[in-house]
Amino acid sequence: MDARTDTRLVPLCVDLDGTLVAADTLWEGVAVLLFRNPLMVFALLRWALRGKAHLKHEVAVRSGRTGADWPYRPEVIARLRQERETGRDVVLVTGAAERVALDVAAHTGVFTEVLHSSRTHNLTRHRKCRELVARYGDAGFDYMGNSRDDVPVFDAARKAIVVAPDRAAEAWRRRHDAEHLETGTSGLKDTLKSIRVHQWAKNILIAVPMALDHDILDRAAVINTVIAFFAFSFLASAVYVINDISDLTNDRRHPKKRFRPLASGRMSLPTGLALAASLLLAAAALTLRMPGEFVITLGIYLAITTAYTFFLKRKLLVDVFTLAGLYTIRIIAGATATETVLSFWLLAFSIFFFLSLALVKRYVELDEHGGEARAQVPGRGYMQVDFEMVGQAGISSAFASALVLALYIHSVEMQQMYSMPAALWPLCPMVLYMLLRIWMLARRGSLHEDPVVFIMRDWRSIATMAAGGVLVMIGAVGI
Repeated sequence: MDARTDTRLVPLCVDLDGTLVAADTLWEGVAVLLFRNPLMVFALLRWALRGKAHLKHEVAVRSGRTGADWPYRPEVIARLRQERETGRDVVLVTGAAERVALDVAAHTGVFTEVLHSSRTHNLTRHRKCRELVARYGDAGFDYMGNSRDDVPVFDAARKAIVVAPDRAAEAWRRRHDAEHLETGTSGLKDTLKSIRVHQWAKNILIAVPMALDHDILDRAAVINTVIAFFAFSFLASAVYVINDISDLTNDRRHPKKRFRPLASGRMSLPTGLALAASLLLAAAALTLRMPGEFVITLGIYLAITTAYTFFLKRKLLVDVFTLAGLYTIRIIAGATATETVLSFWLLAFSIFFFLSLALVKRYVELDEHGGEARAQVPGRGYMQVDFEMVGQAGISSAFASALVLALYIHSVEMQQMYSMPAALWPLCPMVLYMLLRIWMLARRGSLHEDPVVFIMRDWRSIATMAAGGVLVMIGAVGI
């Protein structure tokens, strides 16, 4: 052990990936490149063949990540600032590429020196250990790390500080009774938040065809609707996770989304990918005994929502039409699951209704983003100057949905299906009430969540929908 007892004379060396930041900078950079252009996989393979150090360099240069794009552990930052205030040298020692390391050091402002991988040498594990021993001597430094790769460095350090350890690092910490710097950990709550269980309420739309076709007492129809509900829910949750991975950079710059499990680093990228894969498998398993048309519809939904995740969400207006279409596909899926014939009027109503809600979602994003007229919302195709236009289009869609509903109620089809179709006319002002109220709340700055989720939680909207359900029943059976 080092004979020096004055901690200020002993440099504190700090690892980056998993320690200072709750992320792996290489694999997040790879994810950025692949989501930007899936064909980059071939370039990544070519770089990897030239060695991991070369891969890190190329990914760092091309991914465009900055020091502000990483999920820093506040507990670690606070500890490092405390150490610097005592006059102690704090050294960033990382296997990350030069660009990443220097950007992190510049952003945090707590490091006196930076050691990093070069284009040809990967500064990890034993190579990192040898570098530190050569500079400071055996037991001539303290080291803060988190993983199996840090164990050799722990052995050579005067003192080890273990942060968010993996199994190997935790086992080493217990054997040596090393200091453990407590940080937040991921749990069931973060998993549920990532898969957006509350968003499953949207998939109730799958039951609409069964309800309107008066098949709610048909056992087979009910079972297929329930299976379809969970298949869509699992699939949608998988897409939410993938979308969070693709949007890490933008989410970390967002005042609210930066607290999401993946954006904050509480859930790792590999865990997120494994979660998405598990959900996709669960959705696929549920379709094994479903009608072929439903499986095709589910596949179309996956294709469109994947396209939305990769690039459609960044296209002006295409994004909101896509969202409206995805909601309508849920209704189509419900019809294919129960082999129900869909009405043209129902599909038209759905498109306009959900287009209005999609536009209010973008309206709120523009309102929250603020900025100059030409300022663009990160990750979207909209500028601040589009604010009023988006509002006008959304309100127009609300009135269009009510008009289509009125035409639907007056159609020959409805006259034949319902004993008392006149009982359905109050549905038109009720739909307008729900949509216009949401728009007014958005205009006042009082809408802070997905409008569809808001409808499912808001007691006034729930009461309106319940009253609408009663009217449909009255119209069906007659009084």
